[in-house]
Amino acid sequence: MQNSEEVMTFKVVNDEGKEVECEVLFTFESEETKKNYIVYTDNTTDEEGNTKVYASIYNPNEAETKLLPIETEKEWKIIETILEEIQSEANNEGNK
Repeated sequence: MQNSEEVMTFKVVNDEGKEVECEVLFTFESEETKKNYIVYTDNTTDEEGNTKVYASIYNPNEAETKLLPIETEKEWKIIETILEEIQSEANNEGNK
C-alpha cells in the first residue's frame, strides 16, 4: 500500500473523448483470482453525492498500463468486500 501523503494519478480518455485525471485509491492482487486490480476515482459524484469509484484489472509488469474490464460477479464481490472494509475502517476512525 502506498504512503497516504503520496497521491498517484493517471489520465484516461472517457466515452466523450475527453481526458480525465483519475486518482488511484488502492491496488491489490487477489490470491483467489491471481489478478491485479486497481481501484480509482475521477472525483466526480453521483446523484446522492457519493464519490464515483471504478475498478479495473491491470498488469503491474507492463511498461504501458492497460486497464481491462472486470467481467465476473465473483471479482466484483471481492472488490466490494474490500471497499466495505475500508469504508467501515474510515467510519470507525471518525468515531474515535
